[in-house]
Amino acid sequence: MNVLVAFATRHGATAEIAGRIATRLQAAGVPAEARSVNEVNDVGPYDAVIIGGAAYMFHWLKDATTFAKRHQTDLNRRPVWLFSSGPLGNDLVDKDGQDVVVASRPKEFDELQALLHPRNERVFFGAWDPNAPPVGIGERLLRLMPAAKETLPAGDFRDWPVIDAWGILSTTYVDVPGGGQRSGHERLDVTRSYFSDHGSLPREVSLQPSLARCRCSSSSAALIPGAHCS
Repeated sequence: MNVLVAFATRHGATAEIAGRIATRLQAAGVPAEARSVNEVNDVGPYDAVIIGGAAYMFHWLKDATTFAKRHQTDLNRRPVWLFSSGPLGNDLVDKDGQDVVVASRPKEFDELQALLHPRNERVFFGAWDPNAPPVGIGERLLRLMPAAKETLPAGDFRDWPVIDAWGILSTTYVDVPGGGQRSGHERLDVTRSYFSDHGSLPREVSLQPSLARCRCSSSSAALIPGAHCS
């Protein structure tokens, strides 16, 4: 199985998430590489594809959406996962009482669910460096707003254990070449091969041959495809 982690990024934080997922998959014995969506002309060489993009103002970066639509036919022939990065800060619930992760879901995901039928999707917290050069007119205008610093908390809020767990557990459920899926024990072996070297699963995720269970908050309910949270 060869996995492509394709990404669209503006300042590099999403590229680092994609690279992290690919590196962790490699550590688990799954061939994987992270590449910019602008560098990928053909998804044919890959058995599975993870597509990630930064999200701004509730929208996925256009390059990620364009990539997904351009390769729709080929993507429909293989397992696909989607992720976005964007929420900033440490609060899991916003001022209106909404789950920050749920509220930050890119609007494009509804359409892509219908087009690609992804196995799973996930919104990760992102990072923002106020000293980084602004990209695009929107960021330039934002920098001129007095309340910009309060609106966008500075810092790196990416939850690496959650990212690690989502990446490795998602692709252990991929179809194997020649048809069918990995057996429960095969999935468990792949997952153990990673976490035996990199620590335990976050949020008390227990490993079972056919089912991953977790006890989690609503913000992490989509951590594992098919998982049950109590």
